[in-house]
Amino acid sequence: MGATLATKTRSRGRRTGGSYRPMAEINVTPFVDVMLVLLIVFMVAAPLLTAGVQVDLPDAKAKQIQSEDNTPIEISLTKEGKIYIGKSELPLKELSAKLAAMTEGEFDRRIYIRGDQGLPYGQVMGLLGLINAAGYTKVALISEPQ
Repeated sequence: MGATLATKTRSRGRRTGGSYRPMAEINVTPFVDVMLVLLIVFMVAAPLLTAGVQVDLPDAKAKQIQSEDNTPIEISLTKEGKIYIGKSELPLKELSAKLAAMTEGEFDRRIYIRGDQGLPYGQVMGLLGLINAAGYTKVALISEPQ
């Protein structure tokens, strides 16, 4: 930690009555302290921002999907057969209308399906077929990495 002691200076040709020179350094210690606290807060809060619906995903050896510019739409299918878009539950018959409203006719938008591993294969394929029939072709099934 450095400090500068201000000393009396004399003006050239003029008497100022013993004025002190102003300190020219900026103390950055409080700034660094605040930044470190914010960093810790965001590091603790980041893992809590994952998907809100608890789904037991199956394991797979597939590569992870590369992220794109537009954020994907996550559709979750729970063990009880309930369908969620994000954190909001909706009936199956309203799914295609809700997707059309969210994407505004943008059919190349990526859609992720998070289906519980205890669900029958036909139920997940029925949801996949409904989304595909609505015109969306970039649909992916999400799983846990092994």
